[in-house]
Amino acid sequence: MYLTREIKEGIFEKHGKGKNDTGSSEGQIALFTHRINHLTEHLKQNRKDFNTERSLVRMVGKRRSLLDYLKKTDIARYRAIIKELGIRK
Repeated sequence: MYLTREIKEGIFEKHGKGKNDTGSSEGQIALFTHRINHLTEHLKQNRKDFNTERSLVRMVGKRRSLLDYLKKTDIARYRAIIKELGIRK
C-alpha cells in the first residue's frame, strides 16, 4: 500500500499544524499532491487505465480549488505551499 497511516501522519505533521490536523488546507493540498504523483507514475506504465485517469483529473481539480481558496484567504501561505511542493501555478 502506497499510503499508509505513518505516511499520512508525516504529511500532515510536515505541512499541517500537527499529525492530527487533517483539516488544514496545506495538509490536504500536500496529501492530494502525494496521491497525484503516485497516480501519475501509475498512468505512465498503464496508459489505458481510463478510470484512474478520470480519478486523477478530479483530484487535480479538488487540489486546484483548495489552492484557489488558500490564495483568496492568505496569499503568504499559498506561496509557501506552492514553493514547498513544487506545484505549477
